[in-house]
Amino acid sequence: GASELRVKECDRIKAICFNLQNMGADIIEKDDGFIIKGPTKLKGTNIKTFDDHRIAMTFSIAAKIALKKVVLDNYDCVSISYPDFYNVLRKVLI
Repeated sequence: GASELRVKECDRIKAICFNLQNMGADIIEKDDGFIIKGPTKLKGTNIKTFDDHRIAMTFSIAAKIALKKVVLDNYDCVSISYPDFYNVLRKVLI
């Protein structure tokens, strides 16, 4: 049933694979998901959120374990579903 993720605000499977590949992950995109071979240390990169709140939240969390700086192209799209996300994330990481 994960193939339905391709028809949400963006193609979330493609967005995750695209961004994880840019972070250095060994990932294979499938029709209904993906396979990640790891472990792999994630590197810093520019993240394309595709203006999707869930992609932005996912990679905001991934950024916390990346070896270098990660920059999202649209932080604000998170406010669609979770306006307090970044405040909560900061509290969790303290």
